[in-house]
Amino acid sequence: MKIAKVVGNVVSTIKDKEFEGYKLLIIRYLDLRGNPVGGEHIALDAADAGIGDIVLANNDGGAAAMILADKNMVADDTVCGVIDCFTVRGKTVKLK
Repeated sequence: MKIAKVVGNVVSTIKDKEFEGYKLLIIRYLDLRGNPVGGEHIALDAADAGIGDIVLANNDGGAAAMILADKNMVADDTVCGVIDCFTVRGKTVKLK
């Protein structure tokens, strides 16, 4: 799992049947200081996140199936939760 920021939405009028009813987000991974790392990714939203939210993203293809309880679902990136803060080496970091 990685920390990421939601930077946009994906609007698609036609989707694979498995993705119908699910929101797709554009995310950018962050380092532990909140700095962007790498490029942008499209992620399946399982946490009702929105633009500007700091999220916990799983980049394992099988995570979507477990989180959404749908054994046929496969997604490279899945937003699993919205982060308020986290603690590293005894220091609490608030990214909002």
